[in-house]
Amino acid sequence: MKEKKTTFKLLKWGRGILAGVLLAGALQLPVSAPVSADDWSGNRVRVAMFLDLGSTYKLTVPAVTLKPGSAMDLVLQTSFGANNSLLTLDSGQTVRFSAGSNRIKAAESSDWKAIAAAVKKLQGTADRPVAYAVEQSGGTVYQIYTGPYASAAEAKKAVSRVSGSLSGVISGQAPSVKGGYYYSAGALGSKSEAEALRNSVSAAGVDAYLVLIGQQQYTVWAGGAASESELSAVRGSLPQASWSQVDDSEPGVIVQQDVTLNLNSPSPVDHYELRGTDSKLIVNGDDTLATQVVERSGRNYRGSFEISQLNGQLALVNELPLEKYLYSVVSGEVPASWPQESLKAQAVAARSYALYSASTDRFKVAGLIDTTLSQVYNGVENEKDSIIEAVDSTAGEVIKSNGKIVEAIFSSNSGGVSADSSEVWSSVNPTFSSVNSEWDKAAQAALKSWYYVLLPNGKTGYVREDNTKLTGGTTAAGLKKLSVTTSSVAVRPLPQIQSDVDPVAKLNPGDEIIILDKVDESSTYAWIRGPFTSDQLVKSLSGKTSTPAPSSIYNMEVTQRGPSGRVTQIKANGQILDVKYPDAFRSALGSLPSTLFDIKATGRYTVLGASGATTSGTAASGTPVLTASGQKTWSGGNMVVMDGDGVARVVDQSNQFLFVGRGNGHGLGLSQWGAKGMADAGYDYQKILQHYYQNVTIVKE
Repeated sequence: MKEKKTTFKLLKWGRGILAGVLLAGALQLPVSAPVSADDWSGNRVRVAMFLDLGSTYKLTVPAVTLKPGSAMDLVLQTSFGANNSLLTLDSGQTVRFSAGSNRIKAAESSDWKAIAAAVKKLQGTADRPVAYAVEQSGGTVYQIYTGPYASAAEAKKAVSRVSGSLSGVISGQAPSVKGGYYYSAGALGSKSEAEALRNSVSAAGVDAYLVLIGQQQYTVWAGGAASESELSAVRGSLPQASWSQVDDSEPGVIVQQDVTLNLNSPSPVDHYELRGTDSKLIVNGDDTLATQVVERSGRNYRGSFEISQLNGQLALVNELPLEKYLYSVVSGEVPASWPQESLKAQAVAARSYALYSASTDRFKVAGLIDTTLSQVYNGVENEKDSIIEAVDSTAGEVIKSNGKIVEAIFSSNSGGVSADSSEVWSSVNPTFSSVNSEWDKAAQAALKSWYYVLLPNGKTGYVREDNTKLTGGTTAAGLKKLSVTTSSVAVRPLPQIQSDVDPVAKLNPGDEIIILDKVDESSTYAWIRGPFTSDQLVKSLSGKTSTPAPSSIYNMEVTQRGPSGRVTQIKANGQILDVKYPDAFRSALGSLPSTLFDIKATGRYTVLGASGATTSGTAASGTPVLTASGQKTWSGGNMVVMDGDGVARVVDQSNQFLFVGRGNGHGLGLSQWGAKGMADAGYDYQKILQHYYQNVTIVKE
């Protein structure tokens, strides 16, 4: 970035309503080519809610709790294509599910208080617990398991950690690794027969489990060992039965009584633990009556659920009709109060994105997930009448280019100009060319202005205009003065109310401060972040550049921009920060809202000489400065510098870095705030979409 004369003027920015809800998602890198709508034969979508994809995406739980809104069939789907109906779950019944072989048996006791205390202790650690009630000949025994872990090796590493967590809570027990090696007793005549055999095996000191293998068909699995050698060691302890070793691919559902949910008093609920490579549990739900997913903030979802195992962890997928999925998605992405044409534009874009994604294996078990990495999907509670109207009125409509559905990605606010694909992916996609998006300023409407002020103690901050009045006075340099009109007015580090950030100071009526600038309240349209120290930037950049960033950063500048003005190259101390793709600067530099920004060094200034030559410097004590009362030597602290137009800023010796920018999100495709602004201006949804996506048609399938 080139230095400006003497000083800089802060860009206007503000606080946007529903900014968190409106974020359209982290960047999706291009995967396979778009597919024709004719090649996508379903009208349902699959949305992953929990799964482990390592660095790509990871959100896991040890078990998931469902509360069906209607009676639902539980089906075991095997690796060879068989579908075995197991039982029917009752409406309102609380049921838990899990998957994954590698666990730790952490503790066992008949003392419920001790078990409850141990569960509470483990819940605050990385070793997530599940507790079961097991009926034995001597009475009820409670067992705690942690995990699942990605492998037996990972489980072994965790044993000492679990032991340490339980030290002083349950003593005299050594946690042990449990795995997927079992002996099976084969199909038994009845559930009661299976229960009797399980009790006999347990009495012999071997872990035994009731297993559902078909409709009202049960067996017993014994062992749960971490290796074949450990399993072989228990063979001699097993009572008479037709025992055979269980193959890793053999499907089965271990049935247990889960007591994790209520630690005040044991309240058992059915827990079904899936076993068998590539096996799945299907909970056939209702597309109208929703099912509650407790671990998803207790939200309710339409459709069916699939439980499987991926990378050793539980994977949960919700399958439902596309249009009903959109009822929730569009409501999660934009406010229902927005103009109908903007809601329609969002509906068509979201439908196109969903269909494109449904044809990929981006998330292995599903084409979509329920977070902003795909689209916000929060279940039926998010559905609104105006959104349903927008989805229904555009039913089946998709965005196509050259006969193929477009991956219609979108972002919250383009900051006045949408991004070009080269600025995000380092590759060219003609659908995503940079276009004017002046309507993004709709995010600024009705927001307050803030004064950027200098306090008597030399500190700076922001005060909202409605808490102040102009005094009519000025400083010797001509800067206007401001008086506070209400009590305990907070001077904020940024021009927005941040309840979790301490104010710079608090002022009371009669306190006078000096105005340096006037800016808009923070919104998704314009923003400022920082200032960041060298140490903070170095830490944020760690591992995000191909070449390690300098160990100390004293100069940082934008050295290359793309067609929309977004940053495509930055140098620190003259060294290129070689991120994987340009949009990665957002995360590499401390979660910046967009890459449409300037970098301002708090300790640097530029002086324009009489001959037109410029000289740059870094703030330091002893620097000669021209003041209203003549030339003096700067002795340190903050120094206010002004340009020829009377615009002021503060220079200090901290040499930190401010990022001042516009936009929220990657900026590709539809700008949600821009769509609102265009709808307010009278554009219909097709015009809106064809403005933000180039050379496309809107087709009803």
